[in-house]
Amino acid sequence: QVQLVESGGGLVQAGGSLRLSCAASGRTFSRYAMGWFRQAPGKEREFVAAISWSSSSIYYADSVKGRFTISRDNAKNSVYLQMDSLKSEDTAVYYCAADPYTVVLETTQSPDYWGQGTQVTVST
Repeated sequence: QVQLVESGGGLVQAGGSLRLSCAASGRTFSRYAMGWFRQAPGKEREFVAAISWSSSSIYYADSVKGRFTISRDNAKNSVYLQMDSLKSEDTAVYYCAADPYTVVLETTQSPDYWGQGTQVTVST
């Protein structure tokens, strides 16, 4: 079992930055690929970014490429999402997720574990 707790969400002006964190506990964190998803009001949850256990493979949704950066620190059992040049369309609840396979995070909505989510609101 893996427990995931997100933090760092909040209200920011368009063009600003936020850094989300996800702290993991339970089974060996370094064996899991980690990812971020988001769900805007009235929309389906969508993939944002994923990182392999070794950080050697990283994937982004086209909508965030060049603006968001995913990273992880296995010594701290944490994964991060640095969000820059935020836009109003980035407003959503952001979820951390874990799965043994990066491809599951990138291509499905069925990772093994989910966090509870953190709200990000970008004002114009």
